[in-house]
Amino acid sequence: MAGAPPRVLTVAGSDSGGGAGIQADLKTMLALGVHGMSVVTAITAQNSLGVQGAWELPADAVRAQYRSVVDDIGVRAVKTGMLASVELVETVAELLAGTAAPVVVDPVGVSKHGDPLLAASALDAVRTALLPRATVATPNLDEVARLTGVRVGSEEQLRDAAAAVLAYGPRWALIKGGHLPGDAVDLLTDGHEEHWLRAPRHDNRHTHGTGCTLASAIAAHLAKGDSVPEAVRAAKAYVTGAIAAGFALGTGIGPVDHGWDLTRGAAGA
Repeated sequence: MAGAPPRVLTVAGSDSGGGAGIQADLKTMLALGVHGMSVVTAITAQNSLGVQGAWELPADAVRAQYRSVVDDIGVRAVKTGMLASVELVETVAELLAGTAAPVVVDPVGVSKHGDPLLAASALDAVRTALLPRATVATPNLDEVARLTGVRVGSEEQLRDAAAAVLAYGPRWALIKGGHLPGDAVDLLTDGHEEHWLRAPRHDNRHTHGTGCTLASAIAAHLAKGDSVPEAVRAAKAYVTGAIAAGFALGTGIGPVDHGWDLTRGAAGA
């Protein structure tokens, strides 16, 4: 009997449309050969046009899910996404403090459509309780601005954004520059070494779930034993391929194709 694959836990909200949230996380984990598990923090009514409703779960329900998985099955890496409220951010941060595994924090603030997924009142808890638990924090430029006040308009300013995020305590910051013009450029740094990650920008509007997918891919590679720079580079390559293969779904923004590499291999078999 084969041994169990590395185990990765996502602590995030549900996307009923299947393009982001825990659905995207679990698809990514399957595609990358790890066993995905989930702690649902919130339920959203969501499709290609936006988020029509969101309901957070009680902190006791989140805590019970987490303890159930970690105490019995164990984890090699944890990824956090939508946490919605102060109470949930603080609850998850407390749980992470007692877990000996790398943590990827995607500080989700708004959806791809601009719908709020984190209460403004929870920003300070993200700064002071959650980010210090992160092995890697993966904010986009909008999230950097909300968390730190630093607004990035050029590639050179990514360093300022990274320094501001690192000041809150994560070991590494991955500043995603996808909203800048030109190639998709991200900066990964721990304050000492820098890794610039570049990828061609695909003419494809079907990018729903890219942030969730990237963070989950990083967690999957960390669970396999990769270093942070190795995990981020591999995750960036996976997401770039998934964006290129993104497809229309509904009448709005479609998702990336989480199984792009698997289906490509099957087509060539």
